[in-house]
Amino acid sequence: MDKHNLTVLNEFILTGVTDRPELQAPLFGLFLIIYMISVVSNLGMVILTKIDSSLQTPMYFFLRHLAITDFGYSTAVGPKMLINFVVNENTISYYFCAIQLAIFILFINSEFFILSAMSYDRYVAICNPLLYTVIMSQKTCWVLVATPYLYSTFVSLLITIKIFNLSFCGYNVISHFYCDGVPLLSLLCSNTHEIKLIILILAAFDLISSFLMVLVSYLLILAAILRMNSAEGRNKAFSTCGSHLTVVVVFYGTLTFMYLQPKSSDSFDTDKLVSVFYTLVIPMLNPLIYSLRNKDMKYALQRTLGQLCNIFSQSSLYHMIHIHYIMCFKLFPVCLQRVEQAQKHR
Repeated sequence: MDKHNLTVLNEFILTGVTDRPELQAPLFGLFLIIYMISVVSNLGMVILTKIDSSLQTPMYFFLRHLAITDFGYSTAVGPKMLINFVVNENTISYYFCAIQLAIFILFINSEFFILSAMSYDRYVAICNPLLYTVIMSQKTCWVLVATPYLYSTFVSLLITIKIFNLSFCGYNVISHFYCDGVPLLSLLCSNTHEIKLIILILAAFDLISSFLMVLVSYLLILAAILRMNSAEGRNKAFSTCGSHLTVVVVFYGTLTFMYLQPKSSDSFDTDKLVSVFYTLVIPMLNPLIYSLRNKDMKYALQRTLGQLCNIFSQSSLYHMIHIHYIMCFKLFPVCLQRVEQAQKHR
């Protein structure tokens, strides 16, 4: 097919994660497990930090929105990728491709600045503990979260509308497992200089500005920790930042590797592996990192599960199941005896 013949496209074909048939079933099972853990843990994080009274602090407010962004961009990609493992042709409609791209950019971009807001929160908590509640007021927290969402919505709509207003060639195969900006640009017949420049400027601004905010916050935190005379105080400060610092290193490290790796014939395959990591694995790891390293989260989860068990034990459904179980347990010997008697009469 001539790539330079302009055609009205109704759908795209995704090449998927791999073209090796023997890997389809194992990868489907693996990614399904990862995605389900990600969904349950992130939604659980959102619900837990919303309903538990002990988690109504700025740190858990930002953590809730980190879980929302993780759930958002992993769900934009995960379900469609899993479906493509079990269908013969990995197609995606023209409009759904645009929607997937827009949602993915919205949430992945928001995560950059929410991580920055979380680092600023940790800076205030350690360097200005007496003024923490004043500085990190509810209004300030909402501004630090709403601004990234609004800015990311603008970026998402700008890039998506720019790409899908250009002319696509007849060739409709996207060399990826979801609709990403760079593979889509290779399918355009129009002049892509402007949109490439926009994507480059926005990506550089988002990555560098958010990372600088994180870096400056942690340099100030490190300076404050080194000035502490108490070893116990230093350990407490490090433990307070440990989970967030782990998430930041994993997230920025993955993206840095993806953008700075040398280009080669295998670069598309490497990009796919890295993309799988930050679209599925990182959203699964983030809530696990915070819950496993955080005593407040563990206690809140135990309290919530305990309350749910108490509610269930007091519900009529529980009593119905309990009575039914007892009746079956008592009637089973009687039924068994009658069956034995019937067999003897035969």
